[in-house]
Amino acid sequence: MQQQTGILDPLKAKHRALWALGDYDRVATEVVAGLGPALVAAAGVRAGDRVLDVAAGSGNASLPAAEAGADVVATDLTPELVQIGRDRSAAHGLTIRWDEADAESLPFGDDAFDVTLSCVGVMFAPFHQPVADELVRVTRPGGRIGLINWTPEGFIGRLFAAMKPFAAPPPPGASPGPLWGDEQHVRSLFGDRVSRLDAQRRLLRVDRFDSGAAFRDFFATYYGPTIAAYRNVADDPDRIADLDRALTELADAYGAQDGVMEWEYLLVVAHVASGG
Repeated sequence: MQQQTGILDPLKAKHRALWALGDYDRVATEVVAGLGPALVAAAGVRAGDRVLDVAAGSGNASLPAAEAGADVVATDLTPELVQIGRDRSAAHGLTIRWDEADAESLPFGDDAFDVTLSCVGVMFAPFHQPVADELVRVTRPGGRIGLINWTPEGFIGRLFAAMKPFAAPPPPGASPGPLWGDEQHVRSLFGDRVSRLDAQRRLLRVDRFDSGAAFRDFFATYYGPTIAAYRNVADDPDRIADLDRALTELADAYGAQDGVMEWEYLLVVAHVASGG
């Protein structure tokens, strides 16, 4: 277990600020709400399970896990999202412990949880191996790690590829988030510390947008990485127009102009090996 200092280094502070831009809760509740219940069901969360939701956002998986009767701890690096999740779980009469925490250095003991979840969360931590190490460390032998991550080839993976030329460069040594949506990459991260790993590619039906422009405007207003890309080129009208066009054309190519999009994700359930 890595020690918590209580003070974020500049990279983590920047990452926290990124996800505080806009209003990610709007994305979580209006666009991808179906992912959390799907993850909880696939991971077999049951009443009495001690569950950790890592990079929980505002509770997409935490709330359905608690509704299933689990004892849930939810963590996120961004305090604004933690507060939204805390307020929402209280409003639903659900007892969930909410903590600010870094996915690369979780403040919990070894083997502390029966099930550890992350729903399009840990994939955005810049360094993948430390995250995988922590997921294994805090999950008891025989316990389960359940993950949903966007695939590189799916819509959100393509979205990040489209935004890359307009965004600030990633920190040295960082890996692209959508790699967590590649089964072989996930297997390499966990290695022989898991005794079994089941992976399925699935599609999320998204009918929130009626055009590529509507998608672009929504994400440019509420989704932190998209907001950051626009801010990075804010002093160049031609680059802004290029980004507008890239996002609109991509969304229309994935069905926004027809009112229904399908976003591919990888669902992983890994079983921690004895001594993992």
